Amino acid sequence: MTTTFTPASAPPDARAATPNGRRGHGAILATICLALVLVVAGVSMLNVALPDMSRALGASQADQQWLVDGYTVSLAALLLFAGALGDRFGRRRALVAGIALFGIANGLSAVAHSTGPLIGLRILAGVGAALIMPATLSTITSVFPPDRRAKAVGIWAGVAGAGGTIGLLGAGAMLEQWWFGSVFVVTTGLAVIALVATLIVVPETREGHTARVDTEGALLSIAAVGGLVLGIIEGPSRGWTDTVTLFGLVCGMLAGVLFVFWELRSRAPLLDPRLFRVHGFATGSASLFLQFFALFGFFFVALQYLQLVRGYSALISAVALLPAAVVMMPLSTVAATLADRYGQRLVGAVGLLVAAGGFVVIASMQTGSGLMQFELGLVLIGAGAALAMTPATNAILRMLPRAKQGVASAVNDTARELGSAFGIAILGSAFNSGYRGSIDGALHGLPPSSAAAAHAAPATALAVAGQAGTAGQQLAAAARDAFMSGSRDAMVIGAALLVIGAAYVALRGNHATANEHDTDDALDEAEDADPATILGAALEAVPSQGAPG
Repeated sequence: MTTTFTPASAPPDARAATPNGRRGHGAILATICLALVLVVAGVSMLNVALPDMSRALGASQADQQWLVDGYTVSLAALLLFAGALGDRFGRRRALVAGIALFGIANGLSAVAHSTGPLIGLRILAGVGAALIMPATLSTITSVFPPDRRAKAVGIWAGVAGAGGTIGLLGAGAMLEQWWFGSVFVVTTGLAVIALVATLIVVPETREGHTARVDTEGALLSIAAVGGLVLGIIEGPSRGWTDTVTLFGLVCGMLAGVLFVFWELRSRAPLLDPRLFRVHGFATGSASLFLQFFALFGFFFVALQYLQLVRGYSALISAVALLPAAVVMMPLSTVAATLADRYGQRLVGAVGLLVAAGGFVVIASMQTGSGLMQFELGLVLIGAGAALAMTPATNAILRMLPRAKQGVASAVNDTARELGSAFGIAILGSAFNSGYRGSIDGALHGLPPSSAAAAHAAPATALAVAGQAGTAGQQLAAAARDAFMSGSRDAMVIGAALLVIGAAYVALRGNHATANEHDTDDALDEAEDADPATILGAALEAVPSQGAPG
């Protein structure tokens, strides 16, 4: 949508700064992508450092779980609220505050000597990340002119998709040379660079006439998303009937229902639920959810495959995953051009189908399959995600007016975070179920404690086999075969869901971009009206065959 920039001294209804030409846009995009990498790599880097960190600090299994989950839950829960704060008070202010919090939390984490304070710092880092992520994307949509915006969003999407692999590679390289705290030290240094660059090159953008922040809706959204993510993350480890799991799921669903009722009745809603009736908004959100559901479920299995079945180190495993990032980053930019020409419906559906093909390739692997088959599946998954991600993101952003770009960005990010949590939980559970069902036949004759350990996870099965001498070779082979059986179950489910998503996008997605400015004008005229008027304007301007791509 078209944004008009005026000097900072302009009337309060249109406060923004204008970058100086293409060079200025390039500096802004580079700064934003650096901040984005910090957020996306935050989880993957910690996962690599977690074993060393746990040994050094004496962390229990519960501590380890919360060292990872504290960041994820706070990030996901606060995204919508943080996006609304950026819209109301300034996106650069949100970005600066987020980077500062993120950097402080990581700097203090490097010198933490116990798990309790470290968990608190991880939660604080998640708060900073929640301020950063929607501010990066909404700054792009507010600063970049229409002819460059889609490609800039494509670059953003490529960095968001590849950031996890970049984090794995960086953390693996650091831990080969230094102690676990080096991960936090380097992250803090990068945060300082991003903060300085933001203050120098990123302009402030906000809509001065934006209504007050919907505090009630924000609190309900925090409870809804935070509760669901907590329950989904804790379910596989604690059990789905555990008190913490049930508390998170029940509170999340109840708060979600209350959020919908509140937003439908609010004259200035944080996020009007009726916008999900608009084709581009709904299909974009669903596509992103399924993409990250599949991607994170895949990486959950793939990292274990590379380390346990193939015997690679953390660093070599990260190198083996690099082809996905190499394909994803440039192709995400190309996807923007393709979607502008052919529409979200075609490009997004094809992308999901290509990714599904990658899952089928991985599902067909056996224990003795070569690495090239894995790399082929990996490249297809990365290419498919790149093709689907940019059109889905642009479709969401184009459906909300200028004043709501932070919220639109937060919806995009929340779909990613929820998809990631669901993917790890559900595909991880499918993998564990398949593994355990396959390994049981090889556990007869083992001592009960050894059998229970081998049944629990492939890593412990290989550890038991390593202590059993020659007799353990048969158990190790059975554990690797069982691993591939569990992987097959998870990959088949992932492929099926991607195919279903492709069909949904093909049937309900936007077809072309000819009416983008009509949609923009209709939404802009209605942005101060009641929610029903806003939705009516969006639906009237977005016919099923001619919405923006």
